[in-house]
Order: sequence, then C-alpha cells, then structure tokens
Amino acid sequence: MGDRTLFGRSVRAGAGGAARAARGTRAAMARTGRLTRRVTHAQGAGRSGLGSLIEASAFNSAGDALVTVALAGTLFFGLDVNQARGQVALYLVVTMAPFALVAPLIGPALDRARHVRRYAIASTFVLRALLCWAMASALPHGDQVTFLPAAFGVLVLSKAYGVLRAAVTPRVLPDEITLVTANARSAFAGLIAASVTAPIGAGLALLIGADWVLRIGTVVFLLGVVFTMRLPRHVDVPEAELAEMAESAATSKPDGAPDAASDGVSAERGARRRRWRTLPRVGPVVAEAMQANAVLRALSGFLIIYLAFLLRQERFDPVSNNVALGLLAAAAGAGGLIGTTLGAWMKARAPRLIVSATLASVTVVSAVSAAFFGLWAALAVAAAAGLGQVLGKLSMDAVVQREIGEEMRSSTFAVSETLHQLVWVVGGLLGLGMSIVADGRVALAIVSAALAVSLALLLRRQATTRRRAHPPPPPTIKDAHPEMHS
Repeated sequence: MGDRTLFGRSVRAGAGGAARAARGTRAAMARTGRLTRRVTHAQGAGRSGLGSLIEASAFNSAGDALVTVALAGTLFFGLDVNQARGQVALYLVVTMAPFALVAPLIGPALDRARHVRRYAIASTFVLRALLCWAMASALPHGDQVTFLPAAFGVLVLSKAYGVLRAAVTPRVLPDEITLVTANARSAFAGLIAASVTAPIGAGLALLIGADWVLRIGTVVFLLGVVFTMRLPRHVDVPEAELAEMAESAATSKPDGAPDAASDGVSAERGARRRRWRTLPRVGPVVAEAMQANAVLRALSGFLIIYLAFLLRQERFDPVSNNVALGLLAAAAGAGGLIGTTLGAWMKARAPRLIVSATLASVTVVSAVSAAFFGLWAALAVAAAAGLGQVLGKLSMDAVVQREIGEEMRSSTFAVSETLHQLVWVVGGLLGLGMSIVADGRVALAIVSAALAVSLALLLRRQATTRRRAHPPPPPTIKDAHPEMHS
C-alpha cells in the first residue's frame, strides 16, 4: 500500500514538474516574442509596417536555411571529395544557366504586380513550401529529375522574395530610420533566424533525415504567409497612383520619340530592349554599386567553395577537418552578423561611400591573408568576405531604393539579383577548379590581385563620374587673354 502511495506521489510530482516546465517554457517564449516584437517594431517600424516585413524576412531566411542544410548534406558532406566536386559543379551549372532569363521575366512581372505586392510576396512562400514538399518526396528515391528543378525553383523564388522585399521597403520606411538601417534590420532578423535554424536543421538531418528537414521547411514557409498578409495595405500601390505614374511617363517622353499609338510594334520592341538593358540605363551611381557588389559576391562564391574543399583535403593542426569546416562557417556567419549590425546602427547617408570602403577593406584583408596563410588567415578572410558581402549589399539596396523610381524598382532589383547570382556561381566554379590546382597562399594572392584591380577601376570610374557631374567652370576673358589686363 505504501509503495503504491509513493508511486502515486512520484507520478503527481513528475506531472506537476512537467506542467511547471511547460508553463515556464511558454512564459519564456512569450517574453521572447514580446522582446522580439519590441525590437522589430521600434522607432515607428510597427506603425509603418516595416516590423511585419522584418518578421516575414526572418521566416524567409529560416526556411532558406533549412533548404541549404538539406542540400549541403545531400551534395557535399554525404560524398567523398571527388564525388562532391561533381555534384557541386552540376548544382552550380543548373542554378546558373536559367538565371539569364530571370531579369527579363521576374522584374517586369513584379513591376506590373505593384498593386498586389502582398499577394506576390505570399505566393513566393506558398510555392517554396510546395517545392520543399516535392524535394522531400524525391530525395529518398534519388529522383534527380524532380529534385534539381525543385531546388532551382526554391532559389529563384527566394531571389523573387528579395526583389519584392527591397522594392517595398521605401513604402514602409518610417521617418526615424534610414534606408540602410531598414535594410540592415531585415537582414539582421534573417541572419539571426538562419543562425538559429541551421544548427537545429543540421541536427535533425542526422536524426531523422534531410527529407524531414525539407518537410519542416514547408511548415516554416507557410508560416511566412501569415506574417506577409499582416503587411499594411499601402504596400500595394493603388490603381490611381499607377495610372498617375503611367500618365507622367507618357507626358515626359523626350522630343522626337516615336508615338506609341502610331507604331505599337516599335513601342513593344523598345520596351523589350529597355528590359534587357536595365543595368546600363540605371545611371552611374547605381551601376557602380552593382558592379562593386558583383565583385564582392564573386569573392563570396569563390571562398565558400574553395575553402570548403581545401579544409576537407588538408589538415590544419590541431583541429580536425570537420572542426575546421565548422570554424569556417562560424567565421563567415560572424562576419555577416558584424556587417548587418554595423548597417543597423550606423546612420548612413552615404551608402555609395560604404560600398567603396567595404571593397577596399576586403582587398587589404585578402592580401594580408595570402601573405600569412593558415587556418586563422582562412577564417579571417572568410569573416571579411561575409562582412563585405552583407554590408555592401545593404548599401547597394539603399542606393537603388533612393535612385530608382517605383515604376522600374523591381526590374532593377531583379537585374541586380540575377547579376549577383551569376557572378556568385562563376566565383564558385573558379573556386572549385582552384581547389584542385592551387594551395591557399597562391589562391588568395590571385584573389587579392583581382580585388585590387577591381577597386582601382571602381575608383577611376567614380572620379570620372564626379568630373562629369561637376565640370570645371568655363574660362573667363581675363583667363583667356591675360595680356589685356597686364
């Protein structure tokens, strides 16, 4: 009888402890949620709608992190080095080839969908959820015909979300925050969400498999829909404002331009040419920012692939290869976190200067790392590349948001995302080839030289732009004929 009573007390005590733990966990989650909301909605962000956009960005990054973990376990860590090279090269080529069509297709489509932007953002979440489920079903059967196109679709939709987020940020910007700070807050929330989700996803991939990680990604993307639909209505450009923009564009046609009503075919061809030539027509400031960020993106793709294979092939005592890879990922993540934090706290009014300074800093770090190559040098250059990519991207987005109007903003961001994806893949392929033929010292020396040339070209172009914007005053009569006044 006593044993039964003791057992009952133990059960009740255990149940009470579990209930208290559950209540404590629920209270902690509620406090965390309230704190997160206070941070994301600070300085008028909650009133303007920027807070909801930041929360949606967090779910976007969390879902992308789960997809990345599942792909990494399938394409890289699950194979030996030579097999992994082939799989990674195939994946890079598959993701690069169709991206040449993204700018002329996605950008104009999103420009035309300005009156339904909330639904367009929500659709990127819904479609990625469906594609994650398809990848999860294809993975156990080795169905590459389904898996690779679905992976590419997730990548394209992730870029489409980035285009839409950047395009709508000026419409939800409160007066107390600059564009660089608003972009940094969204990136910071996404980075924190990815940093928390990626290790959890990696652990779950080992315990229950990559296919279940993708199914969890489906749920995360569907949760993103909820936060997207909480965006304010002024994210969508009203039909009246669209008509006003169209009328303004029609009345500002330059003299001598052909009349669209008299020659519809020529107008349509001209529109197609303008879509393909978005980059050269955006102006020198935006073009400079895009080109500098293309260099930083190519560096990021090169270093991620090159250093990942280098650390798998060579041992850097006293740590193992897997520990070195973990440290590399942590260094790159820390660099991105520092860059995002700097962007969130600085009251930047000169994003063009930030882009140039970032490229110069990364060039110096790469040169020093080449001279003193080792594990710590590899970690340092990975951190610098992560910081440079994030801070440069934040500043470039601010330049585009400030310089480009609503009618072409999505197209410009689509061109930017396409350019950066292409150069990232090219950099990754170069890193893949360099990992076969060059050691770390030689590879970083080549990288630092290429960065120095790119920086010199950028500074020269900026100087030319300044001279054109501020030409010297014409000579006066006194300057032209000094002998008349002697």
